[in-house]
Amino acid sequence: MDQILKKSLEKIGIEITDEQKEQFDTYHKLLEEWNKVMNLTGITEYEEVVEKHYVDSLSIVKVMDMNHVDTVIDVGTGAGFPGLPLKIAFPHLKVTLLDSLNKRIKFLNTVIEELGLEDIHTIHGRAEDYAKDAAYREKYDLCVSRNLATLSEYCLPYVKVGGMFIPYKSGEVDKEVKGSKKAVKVLGGEIEDVVKFELPGTDIGRSFVKIHKVKNTAKKYP
Repeated sequence: MDQILKKSLEKIGIEITDEQKEQFDTYHKLLEEWNKVMNLTGITEYEEVVEKHYVDSLSIVKVMDMNHVDTVIDVGTGAGFPGLPLKIAFPHLKVTLLDSLNKRIKFLNTVIEELGLEDIHTIHGRAEDYAKDAAYREKYDLCVSRNLATLSEYCLPYVKVGGMFIPYKSGEVDKEVKGSKKAVKVLGGEIEDVVKFELPGTDIGRSFVKIHKVKNTAKKYP
């Protein structure tokens, strides 16, 4: 078990320190603990968490150099994926985790405290409300979301011009991408690329849709 995490992350080119490994392990323990009293995830077994949550969250390195990103917002973060693994692996990031369910926010705040993380905060509310708030609108280099229903209309307003919105999608995404091109353009974005891959050691197909923010989002959205 001790080497599973490090070896899995090495497959996607990420090396972590012993301290970061401890943080990931503590995160897993808290996930298991809290999951007994509330539904955070259907996946709690260590190896599966590593594969389907940690590696999946961090595989964004395939399409984005995270060392050149400063500010990140994770919309509809749930149990903290992908935002928390990104913060642990890339401590320089300033991360905002947004979720509409208060008990999930309580869990996330506990993880942040237990792991001693700084420059990361949570907000409880709906994505469409905070996207209108001047403190958050067009303030981020990168917006991520693993919530498959997330709409560009809720996410692109958070991204500054020149930044990126990268939703994590399942393998089959062509139809959806084709159908969303017009909406993305209206919101000031441009679909730059779609990168498909399989999660290492699994047959799970994943896709990243790279959406570049090329101009400001009109005030009427969302």
